[in-house]
Amino acid sequence: MEVTDVRRAVVAARSTASDLGLAVDDAIVLSDSNRLVIRLMPCDTVARVTPTTHFASAEQEVELVRRLARTGSPVAPLEPRVEPRVFVRDGFKIALWAYVEPVRSRMLPPAEYARTLARLHAGLRRIEVTTPHFMDRVASTRRDVASRDITPDLTDPDRTLLADTLHDLGQSIVNRRGAEQLLHGEPHPLNILDTKSGPLFIDFENTARGPVEYDLAWVPSEVSRHHPDADHDLVGACRGVVLAIVATHRWSVGDQHPSGRESGVAFLRVLREGPPWPALDEVVW
Repeated sequence: MEVTDVRRAVVAARSTASDLGLAVDDAIVLSDSNRLVIRLMPCDTVARVTPTTHFASAEQEVELVRRLARTGSPVAPLEPRVEPRVFVRDGFKIALWAYVEPVRSRMLPPAEYARTLARLHAGLRRIEVTTPHFMDRVASTRRDVASRDITPDLTDPDRTLLADTLHDLGQSIVNRRGAEQLLHGEPHPLNILDTKSGPLFIDFENTARGPVEYDLAWVPSEVSRHHPDADHDLVGACRGVVLAIVATHRWSVGDQHPSGRESGVAFLRVLREGPPWPALDEVVW
């Protein structure tokens, strides 16, 4: 977010939590990208703040996590002291979550990561919500690639590379007609917290329906190898799609990822090199 928007978002989060009876003397920004993640103290509540114009539905995310929690799925909990819903204030949508202390003394073992993702997938199979198909995101990304307003700095060859990769690999995945289910949508390492209560997933704003291999394309290769019953050829094709999606983000106007254009160049490089497609964490810049 822009600096002025960050200030407004923090004020909106603090005011909302205070009005709900939570003690707020301080606010610590934990993450700043297309939405702000703020730890409110001393109530130890996490506020996830998005502009009301943001593409994703904060309401759907809260409802999904509420249902997943009922199944015992490994998800970070909503703030139990307030009503489980989205609050609107000053042009922002604010969802309140319980703060969970991460374990910083170890790296999450790949086998445990894979087991946790399998548990999440099992929980997702038990609930019914209306979500986009993962190909809807592919189509949206293709539109961004085609738009010189959104991706003005892409060269014509790179624009063609991204468009062809998204179309060809996306269609090949659909043509396999494999089993599909509700997915996390982006279960990469930044969206799983290793806590004293075990690993917990966060950030369900890109939830979609599709093959579990699409989710596996977002995780390190060692994690995907531990996932039961995965079609690893399909994981590979999904990795190509994911690389093209992330590359397009890095070349989009207003992208706020700290790696910036440098990683965008790196993702285009690996796409030019072709398969076998690397996992996201194997791309270096």
